[in-house]
Amino acid sequence: MTHHQLSIQARFRPEVLERVLRITRHRGFQICAMNMTQETSSDQIQIEMTVASHRPVDLLSTQLNKLLDIACVEIQPLTSQQIRA
Repeated sequence: MTHHQLSIQARFRPEVLERVLRITRHRGFQICAMNMTQETSSDQIQIEMTVASHRPVDLLSTQLNKLLDIACVEIQPLTSQQIRA
């Protein structure tokens, strides 16, 4: 199984996290780690997510980008510490 790190910028809405989790599961990815922070001066949130799957991460990234409240999805390189975890 290959691990991937995603950085997601989104508009804060109560349903955004549920949609991200649902699409991640439906696309066959397992969430290994997830962190969300809200920017204090705006209605934006930053989601950092480590996922694992045998599938290409582009499949997940493309689907997440289609969500209405998602501004940006970036695939980040994993650090050696994240790979070992």
